[in-house]
Amino acid sequence: MEVAACLWRWRRATGLERCVLAREGVGWHLSGTVLTLHEGGPAEARYDVTCDDEWRTRRVLVSVEDATGERTLSLEAADGVWRVEGREIAAVRGCLDVDLGWSPSTNTLPIRRLAVALGQSSGPVTAAWVRFPDLAVEPLEQEYTRLDERRWRYQSRGGAFSAVLEVDEHGLVIDYGDLWERVKG
Repeated sequence: MEVAACLWRWRRATGLERCVLAREGVGWHLSGTVLTLHEGGPAEARYDVTCDDEWRTRRVLVSVEDATGERTLSLEAADGVWRVEGREIAAVRGCLDVDLGWSPSTNTLPIRRLAVALGQSSGPVTAAWVRFPDLAVEPLEQEYTRLDERRWRYQSRGGAFSAVLEVDEHGLVIDYGDLWERVKG
């Protein structure tokens, strides 16, 4: 059952993203398509993220097509162990969330999972960060501070990056600093 659909516009680059959040059995499903210009040429990324009922990432499927060709990444996660093609990615052991580095959609996962009280911080949490466009997977330390009912301060890389996120009732981003803004949904 579809819960929400939205369209984001990139503020720093030319691009759009359509995202759908849906209830799937006892879990959640986040899927989307990104169309953008990357290094002067068109690029398309598609993703599907499956989470359990507690918003822990269980499966990630990503495909990217650009001037260099098409790449896909399929990740499985269980109890903090992440695997690609059956092999564990030791660097992201213990991570519960995926962070698609080119999309505001995956900020929904820790926002929903952490249930941080107003005025409080999550403390450091580490996500399995999927980089665009190469689809490399590496750890990314993050922190979420709940500023009010629908605004969060997101920080990563020990505070080197920071943005205020405004979210809707589903935890989907409406406004992401100077990077993204929702234009529909």
